[in-house]
Amino acid sequence: MKILGSIALLGALLTLGGCAATQVAISKHELVVQNKMSESVFLTPTADKTVYVDVRNTTDKPNFTFDAQVKSAIERRGYRVVTNPDEAHFMLQANVLQVGQSSQTASQAGFGGGFGSPLDGALTGMAAAAALNGNIGGRGIGAIGLAAGAADFIAGSMVKDVYFSAIVDIQISERTNSAVHVNGEQHLAQGSSGDERVTYDETTNFKRYRTRILSSANKVNLKWEDAEPVIIAGLTQSVSGIF
Repeated sequence: MKILGSIALLGALLTLGGCAATQVAISKHELVVQNKMSESVFLTPTADKTVYVDVRNTTDKPNFTFDAQVKSAIERRGYRVVTNPDEAHFMLQANVLQVGQSSQTASQAGFGGGFGSPLDGALTGMAAAAALNGNIGGRGIGAIGLAAGAADFIAGSMVKDVYFSAIVDIQISERTNSAVHVNGEQHLAQGSSGDERVTYDETTNFKRYRTRILSSANKVNLKWEDAEPVIIAGLTQSVSGIF
């Protein structure tokens, strides 16, 4: 009787684990893609529609780029992409700061700081958070807890809530006919004991606009090869939409 009772209990726990996994599978069965911009950018309308585009990637995924897609999208909006920055009325500079699997909370925190804010604190433990968010269930106590954990592990290994994201800093420089005066200040770390303050004052012929873009994809058991094209499309739409 004890053996039969244990088998019945384990079966019930496996059913509960399966129900939790089924709930996630149902609620996350459709691909959800989101694109957000930290600040709006409004460029001055002009007849000179020449743009220089420079997309960089400082992540551990150097093959991730949307350079060609952005150039094509900008050209479809009536602009001419040039290879010499001295010939451009607008200069678009982009840097990919983060790309890959993450947790939604960490990505939102990294995005929320806006252009130029560090990602170190916001995205520390991102992989661990993604792993936690991707599995179903918790921990039990004793024999029942071990069985429950086994049920959760089986369910979680089959059904994962997967979230991929990319965070990109954008700077657009717009050439002007009049002088633009820029005052700035930087704090440079000097070891662990202090920092050095650097101030500067310059005159340029460019007005600069800065923003940060987050593109994300979320779906149950989502693979990177399926997330990458939609994230690139989202970044392309957000960046080209500025022009």
